[in-house]
Amino acid sequence: MGLEANSAGDFPKIASTAFVHPTATVIGRVSIGERTFVGPNAVLRADEPGPDGRVQPIVVGEEANIQDCAVVHALGGAETNIGPRASVAHAAVIHGPCRIGADCLIGFSSVVFNATLGVGVVVTHQALVEGVTIPSGLHVPSMTAVRNEEDVRRLAHATREMISFAAKVSRMNVDLVTAALNGKTCE
Repeated sequence: MGLEANSAGDFPKIASTAFVHPTATVIGRVSIGERTFVGPNAVLRADEPGPDGRVQPIVVGEEANIQDCAVVHALGGAETNIGPRASVAHAAVIHGPCRIGADCLIGFSSVVFNATLGVGVVVTHQALVEGVTIPSGLHVPSMTAVRNEEDVRRLAHATREMISFAAKVSRMNVDLVTAALNGKTCE
């Protein structure tokens, strides 16, 4: 795996029970929590200094998962925080400043930039969330742009099926971590 310090000398901190795929790249002030999965070709870069010269962290909570080809980065001086059990699916981009709440699901190829998502928000595939706060439990439909408060007010609550699916994705990725750390493949 590509673990590197940033120009400020910050080096990633990865929990001993986390799994980071050998092709993933983790740079700088990144903290990866217990039982977290980071998939093939994922990139987490905390390397852009702010006006004060400091790099703010990327924090990935316990049992979260950053799947294949996902990118997590931030503007200089901005923090990015991904909550416990959150799932960032294949090729999604999380660009800080950003706060992703616990139990969120960010779908394939979605982009979340300069946004705050409450607990259990489900963003389905190829959506754009930019410059807004989305309250807990809401659903951003596939191919939808949410860029202002009017867009947020139009969102419906995530269905039980969506919430169940998000929990299943989270559990599967924790199982992948356990299997990888035990030298097995998941069936």
